[in-house]
Amino acid sequence: MSGSPSPELSVAGDDRTLARWVADHPGALVAFRPSPASDVARAVGLGPASNGSTPVTLDAMRLGDGDLAVNMVVLGTPPDRLTRLTRRLMLRLEVDGTEVATTRATTVVIATGQYLRGLDVVPRGHPGDGRLETYVYRLRPRERRAMRARLPHGTHVPHPRITARPGRHIEVVADAPVACEVDGEARPPVRGLSVEVVASAYRLLV
Repeated sequence: MSGSPSPELSVAGDDRTLARWVADHPGALVAFRPSPASDVARAVGLGPASNGSTPVTLDAMRLGDGDLAVNMVVLGTPPDRLTRLTRRLMLRLEVDGTEVATTRATTVVIATGQYLRGLDVVPRGHPGDGRLETYVYRLRPRERRAMRARLPHGTHVPHPRITARPGRHIEVVADAPVACEVDGEARPPVRGLSVEVVASAYRLLV
């Protein structure tokens, strides 16, 4: 019986750390020692003390500025931080070249993965299925507290005011600058964002 394959990279840290290494080494076989903050590791069942031996092919996301993400991009206020006072902005969403929403919304989530800070924000998300999951949040102020309570178990969807669309290329345009979070890291506000899936971007030992 052959032994475990030898990794080309050994990476320790969170999802942003992993994304930076994957960006510089496309297609690499990675031995990942995740921090407790890693949502990618959570999605594939890789713990901080795990000694992965099975390669699993995973996707990434290419942002319009050339940056790479491995789990989730959030525009606006993240779902776990929505309150009654969170303002809605006019947003336009295109998926694979088709406009699917022009609406006042608080949040757009674009993900290859499933979890955000350990919460099951994208229950249908899988970091290796070759597509992106996109959710647009249009909840009324009085609905947001109950939604947050359901996030740990992914039971906040389906919801009539959370629009879900799968795709490979996502474009979002806002009528004013909105907050931007990439793999849990805050970025300067943006007026729009382009995201496309990078299928089979790397291989992770799990």
